[in-house]
Amino acid sequence: MKRLVLKSIAAAVALAAFGAAQAQDIKEHTIKFAHQNPAGHPIVMGMEKFAEIVKAKSGGKIKVNLFPGGVLGSDQANVSALQGGTLEMVVLNTGILASQVKELSIFDFPFLFANTKEADAIVDGPVGKKMHAKLEEKGIVGLSYWELGFRNITNSKRPLNKVEDIAGLKLRVIPNPINVDWVKALDANPTPLPFPEVYAAMEQKAIDGHENPVTVINANKFYEVQKYLAITNHQYNPQSVIISKKFWDTLNAAEKKLIDDASDEATKYQRVQNRAVMTTALDNVKKNGMVVTEFSAAEAAKFREKMKPVIAKYSANVGEATVNEMMAELAKLRK
Repeated sequence: MKRLVLKSIAAAVALAAFGAAQAQDIKEHTIKFAHQNPAGHPIVMGMEKFAEIVKAKSGGKIKVNLFPGGVLGSDQANVSALQGGTLEMVVLNTGILASQVKELSIFDFPFLFANTKEADAIVDGPVGKKMHAKLEEKGIVGLSYWELGFRNITNSKRPLNKVEDIAGLKLRVIPNPINVDWVKALDANPTPLPFPEVYAAMEQKAIDGHENPVTVINANKFYEVQKYLAITNHQYNPQSVIISKKFWDTLNAAEKKLIDDASDEATKYQRVQNRAVMTTALDNVKKNGMVVTEFSAAEAAKFREKMKPVIAKYSANVGEATVNEMMAELAKLRK
């Protein structure tokens, strides 16, 4: 018994020494971390949590400066800066990275996920890891996936009670091809715009509406320039937390582990916050005058049917192997 106790003490001492050695390996760094949504949004809450964890784990040696609200430019500009090494971190819609790795456009497939449980299992599992690994040759390292949530359609013209009501609306979409095509499939007019330009475009009536999760609509006060919200849940957006490979390659093993672990820890917190805020966000947009409608089961089925040609087209672009792997993983989850 005495020998076991001595072994346990020795192991604890060794572990403490290892931890101290790791702490000594942490050097001073400053990380600029950008995102499009403003302070108060659950993504920014995740950024704040990440910064807090990194500060604690590094003993204050690694400082994370946050730049929410699109103050460092559009997502596309942020990705370029990340690849160039002038910006260290970004969190953004995973589908936007399809311009770097075509397979990532699968995350913009309409109605891909039935619920958040499926989404979590896919992005945290082999498929999500494999997708992020493809970014490295583009100068980007994928750390984890946060959540924006299920997207819905707003407009300033009319309430949307059936699929046909969407026809003719000029809708802002995320600037990538699949989003342009699914809006066209509804006989509406897609307008790709960087996110920081959306509020002004709606206010000036340059566009009729857009689509986003309720948390985004609420945090950005889009209810000030949009009257109608239709709960369509037509697309789910994982958010890739990415870091510049140029910066990543300057870090030692202990620093990389610290940042990777902090990102994963912040992931759990961020998803909880996003899901908790959803109900209060919907209540708030209603209080601020938005008229909220929801498609019947029949109309939702009609919406899904109209998306099938779009999914078929982009399945060919994404590649049979990637689509088959995704669908096989989803089939396992749905058993």
